[in-house]
Amino acid sequence: MAEVEFAKSPASVLRVGPGFSLAEVDPESTPGYDGAKSDGKSLLSAQDSRLAELQEKLFAEGKFGSTKRLLLILQAMDTAGKGGIVGHVVAAMDPQGVQLAAFKAPTDEEKAHDFLWRIEKHVPDAGMVGVFDRSHYEDVLIHRVHAWADPAELERRYAAINAFEAGLAEQGTTIVKVMLNISKQEQKKRLIARLDDPSKHWKYSRGDLTERAYWDDYMDAYNVAFQKTSTDIAPWHVVPANKKWYARIAVQQLLLDALEGMQLNWPKADFDVAAERKLVEES
Repeated sequence: MAEVEFAKSPASVLRVGPGFSLAEVDPESTPGYDGAKSDGKSLLSAQDSRLAELQEKLFAEGKFGSTKRLLLILQAMDTAGKGGIVGHVVAAMDPQGVQLAAFKAPTDEEKAHDFLWRIEKHVPDAGMVGVFDRSHYEDVLIHRVHAWADPAELERRYAAINAFEAGLAEQGTTIVKVMLNISKQEQKKRLIARLDDPSKHWKYSRGDLTERAYWDDYMDAYNVAFQKTSTDIAPWHVVPANKKWYARIAVQQLLLDALEGMQLNWPKADFDVAAERKLVEES
């Protein structure tokens, strides 16, 4: 039975363009995909091998001098499913080719430097897939919401982010920026589910509830960040995430499209294959 694939590419239907408004995105929707939940789960599983193969090609090229690399940036409100993307999408890749960085509140040492200092230490090496669970965007989101940075400083940071990402692209990095978009009501359901499940208590933090009170301010901050930093080099993609299964296949497809766009090839042998085969046979 054929898998139900995307009718329209997530790279096009989810991309933030001119005049974008986060308020107009329905977190319950499944843009570009007409299948049901069961179809989506089947598609996720079916494409795992393709994702793994492309990542292995990227890794192999990196071993032979290629500068290509991929960076997935995940941003979202708490409970939106960043961990699920790592566990159900990125997990299909070979761990030796993945560099995961989960950015928490900055340490005193990190605060003593410019906001990009701690980020720069975790950019992916050649041949690697880097994953940022939260990122440099925290420094324009939460700082805008709580007025920890004044307007002039925020503008400086937006410009610094664009310059930073342009520099990464020049070095051979393909950047996939994703905001997992859940509704406030869905977040409430997920927080309650955590409290009702003893195995999930470790995930709960009162801080999540504190930030929830600023929901509208965060949505405004995201809108501004999209306007300032969705560029041709590193566009934003807003993924409706109330349906976890949809968010996972959408991000998986974004990664597949990005990797396929890198025109990856297996490195050619720099030795006489026939001669080496004969030596192995005779060994």
